[in-house]
Amino acid sequence: MKATSASTAMISPSNMMSLGFSGALGNIDAYISAVNRLPMLTHEEEISLAKRLRDDNDLGAAQKLVLSHLRLVVSIARGYLGYGLPHADLIQEGNIGLMKAVKRFDPDQGVRLVSYSMHWIKAEMHEYILKNWRLVKVATTKAQRKLFFNLRSHKTGLDSMTPDQVEALAKTLNVKREEVIEMETRLSGRDIALEAPTDDEDDKFAPIAYLSSDLQEPTKVLESQRHDRLQTEGLSSALGKLDPRSRRIVEARWLANDDGSGATLHELADEFGVSAERIRQIEAVALKKMKGSLAAFA
Repeated sequence: MKATSASTAMISPSNMMSLGFSGALGNIDAYISAVNRLPMLTHEEEISLAKRLRDDNDLGAAQKLVLSHLRLVVSIARGYLGYGLPHADLIQEGNIGLMKAVKRFDPDQGVRLVSYSMHWIKAEMHEYILKNWRLVKVATTKAQRKLFFNLRSHKTGLDSMTPDQVEALAKTLNVKREEVIEMETRLSGRDIALEAPTDDEDDKFAPIAYLSSDLQEPTKVLESQRHDRLQTEGLSSALGKLDPRSRRIVEARWLANDDGSGATLHELADEFGVSAERIRQIEAVALKKMKGSLAAFA
């Protein structure tokens, strides 16, 4: 059992044998059978043992209190089998809660240990279930934890809850109706492998196929933002620094069509009444000037 050294000593194999356990406890059925044969304590015996533990730190008294209430843990664990977790693990976690309850039990409060320990036992089981029921934890806040363990018992069948049922449950548990809807959605989902476990055609649509994107990689995002800025602010600013003739030549040669098929040198030469070589020279000077302007936006 998972516990501190002191707690382990409280229910060691030799002590269990002397208090009613017999034979090998190699499986859960044998353990439950042995637990149910352990003697129960009277109220007077319980108070006496609890005072010995509190006043004298008597671990022998503590172990008798724990062992006599192990059947309670088994009974509570049976109520959580619907979550699909191992019965033995639920019992183990519940036993830890029982040990914590015995350690904190005050016999002068007038409460029986069976009533006092139920909170501690359920708390440990709840924590175990929340951590292991799904790969992703489904309940973190107090309201979500309350909903997790109450929603299943309030639902009828596998259908989604009606608006009236949602409203009634939210009022009963004193939570928001939106929280009820969100928890129902979480409970109705299931864990999905990020990558397909096989090479079947149907598995090509595993999340890894559509969740990963190079476009969202940080350096790609920065490059895209830089490119967009050059295309808008940078280009507009660079063109604005050219004289009208130079701007007309650059726009006609490089910005007229998306496919890059701009005007030829001879077409522009005819338009401005100069030689094609002169157009080439004007273009070269204009592009060099634009390059210097665009450097400020790089």
